[in-house]
Amino acid sequence: MVDIEFEDRRGSRIQHQDLRGAQFVRDRMGDAVFRDVGLQRVRMRGVELTDADIDGEIDGLTIWGVEVAPLLIAELDRRHPERSALRARTPDEVRAGYEALQRMWDATIGRVREMPPGTADVSVDGEWSFTETIRHLVLATDAWLNLAILRREQPFHPLGLLFWEAQGLEDRYGLVPLGTAVTLDEALAARADRVAQVRAHLTGLTQDELDRDAGTNPWGDGGADDSRVTVRQCLRVIFDEEWQHHRYATRDLATIATQG
Repeated sequence: MVDIEFEDRRGSRIQHQDLRGAQFVRDRMGDAVFRDVGLQRVRMRGVELTDADIDGEIDGLTIWGVEVAPLLIAELDRRHPERSALRARTPDEVRAGYEALQRMWDATIGRVREMPPGTADVSVDGEWSFTETIRHLVLATDAWLNLAILRREQPFHPLGLLFWEAQGLEDRYGLVPLGTAVTLDEALAARADRVAQVRAHLTGLTQDELDRDAGTNPWGDGGADDSRVTVRQCLRVIFDEEWQHHRYATRDLATIATQG
């Protein structure tokens, strides 16, 4: 067996590097963390992928010749019927889907209320705390309902939390500065207001409104190449944010409970 001498870079941080086309050969990457990394068209051969945890946008991934994403989606749909909201195409389906998502969140909020004080402010592995997650859902609703669909002049609640790529731009959107202390009750009050706004909009929703062109993506740069979205697509983003961040929150709550 050939002895290989490894350069010791344990604990190093590789950030903002363009590594397209790079080759990683006989490297030790156990316990490595990949966060917001573009892995399009990556090929892995002879790898040892044991006890790995992968989360992100997965499309076209094949393992042992089998495309994985459709299998994962089918299993998630089996476990979580409320995911039907993500495929809603009629006003009645949209309204029913949103209410299913709210029941899901109500149960989890109740669970957090019963956990030890301070649980809502605990971050697991650098992820958002429960309170921060609630604040981000407020921001997502504002972006895709109040800005994208309703085109309100002042769409954002000040307690909304920007996604990480936009953090530092709080002043632009009328948000409190990053790092401002916000309690769970304050975050939930803001969320309750935004949930009421969504419900009010859905009450009179028609098929024509659902299919209406809502203009350009609210997070675009205002250029001619910005994608256009329908009202249904905007609502789908809100619903997807509700679903995905609930998954992250319950994952982290389970970790907190275990560490207890």
